[in-house]
This record gives sequence, C-alpha cells and structure tokens, in this order.
Amino acid sequence: MSAWQETFRGVVFPWHCDQFGHMNVRWYAHFFDDAGFALWPKLGIGYKTMEDQGFHTVIGQTTTNFVRELKAGDMVVIQSGFSRVGSKSVTVAQRMTHAENGDLHASQDMIEVFFDPVSRSAIPIPDTFREVLEKNVVSAESV
Repeated sequence: MSAWQETFRGVVFPWHCDQFGHMNVRWYAHFFDDAGFALWPKLGIGYKTMEDQGFHTVIGQTTTNFVRELKAGDMVVIQSGFSRVGSKSVTVAQRMTHAENGDLHASQDMIEVFFDPVSRSAIPIPDTFREVLEKNVVSAESV
C-alpha cells in the first residue's frame, strides 16, 4: 500500500490566475494548505483527536518548488505523505499533479510541529501518533 494519500482535487479558475495568465503563487499555498488539513483525518488521527489529547500542530516552515505553470481550466490533484518523522515534528511532503496527464506542477515540504496550546511550546510526538505516522512515511525517491 502506498503511503501517499490523495488530499485535494480541484480546478484552476480564472480568478486564481494573475495578469500573466497562470495560477498565482497565493493559490498554490491555499491548495497545499487545504491538502495538509485533509491528511490527518484520512489517517484516523484528526484534529479532534489531537484536541481531545490536549495538543495540535503548527506549521514551522514551508518550502514550495514550482515546476510547471497551471492555467484556468486545469484540474489538479494533490497527494500528501510524511517524508520524515522526528521527535517533535514531522515533514509533510506534497505533490501537485495535473489530474488528466499526471504532470508534476509543484511540490511542497511542510514542517509541522506538535504543540501544547497551554504552555505555547513544542512537545514530543505522542506514541500513539508516532505509530501511525511511521507507517505512512513516503519513500524519498517518490517525493
């Protein structure tokens, strides 16, 4: 079973495009952010579970690689998976491809830190979450 999960599917609308006729960077961020939120519940460890256990995650860093432009009418798919599981954070790897031909248009690495909202500090990844995360690591070659 692949550790990649489909986390977003959508269309590029004209209002997503800038004066040059391709999707503006703000919308890549928007789509990748929506996809990131969808990953956790797909694995059965969603935000309600985190909240019930007294923590959540925060984004520490994002890095986006723009590969190929998207234009109005293009349909995109984002797949997400964990490329690294650390002691207090995970790196979420995401890839945005064209729904019809599979071409890669962008990729993003997002570091999510496990966070205690009371102490306002990073915490170790709880063991029950670590077990799920480590089963869903994507291979470096496929990122």
